[in-house]
Amino acid sequence: MLPLGVLDQSPIPEGSSVGDALRNSIHLARMAEQFGYARYWLAEHHGAASLACASPEVMIGPVAAATSHIRVGSGGVMLPHYSPLKVAESFSMLDGLFPNRIDLGLGRAAGTSPRIALQLQRDRRYSLPDDFPEQMDELAELLRARSAHPEMWLLGSSEQSAIWAAERGMPYAFADFINPEGAAYAAWYRRNFVSRNGNSPHVIVALSVICADTDSEALRLSLSQRMSLLMLFRGRTIPIPPVERAEAFLKSEGMPPELLPVGRRLINGSPDTVRQAITAVSTSYGADEVMIVTNTFDHTARVHSFELIAQAFAATIQVG
Repeated sequence: MLPLGVLDQSPIPEGSSVGDALRNSIHLARMAEQFGYARYWLAEHHGAASLACASPEVMIGPVAAATSHIRVGSGGVMLPHYSPLKVAESFSMLDGLFPNRIDLGLGRAAGTSPRIALQLQRDRRYSLPDDFPEQMDELAELLRARSAHPEMWLLGSSEQSAIWAAERGMPYAFADFINPEGAAYAAWYRRNFVSRNGNSPHVIVALSVICADTDSEALRLSLSQRMSLLMLFRGRTIPIPPVERAEAFLKSEGMPPELLPVGRRLINGSPDTVRQAITAVSTSYGADEVMIVTNTFDHTARVHSFELIAQAFAATIQVG
């Protein structure tokens, strides 16, 4: 059976607060554990009106405390914003509190606009150095020196991330929901993987999925996310809109809503439809696991989507 995980972006529905969205994340984590999901990762985004979590390390503790055995981690920490020592200290603490349950997913992207990325810098007189590989190596050494054992993952959506993961013998999570052309990168990673201490290549593919009782209802629920993404691509972030408002907006675009936004893969449908689509994509990646990101206006519909997907896959395998 294919292990499933949750990649939680902590969506903020229109009319809700950041606190509401974060409390929804904790509730979803509890439910995901009951449904049989193997991992629960929290994303990092800054300055987004639609997404609440700016600090995965702040949310990992409450989520791990609210659950008992699901692995909890970052999806991911955007390392260029931080010193490796600070990240090592934070995740050493989390590993001490929740041994054998913490994942440290690392990303290179800013997770925000260039303006806000600059605001995140302590010294704004200079551009950040392009030294992400060196940061990862320093972080790995700091964790080894501290005898901390969070599982380190490299997250990416490009060929370069596959190269770095293979060179360092790291498990690799590819964001298909950002770039649906990643199967070739995953294959390259497997072919060129440099084993460390006998480990093997391990691939997660992260997919955008909304499941409902029928295909038509799943498509209807997906309209909120489709509008949110289109607005993001046009330089404006908005809270996740109600389905009715999103439907009216998308009708004005002059294209079938299931084709929007162009260039992104959004899987939606009934349990059978979704299971077939997830299986096809994961097979193309040779994926060992699948992580699912689901952003809906209604939190109850979001929880139900994860429940239906778990039932469709009988997701009972636990990782770690």
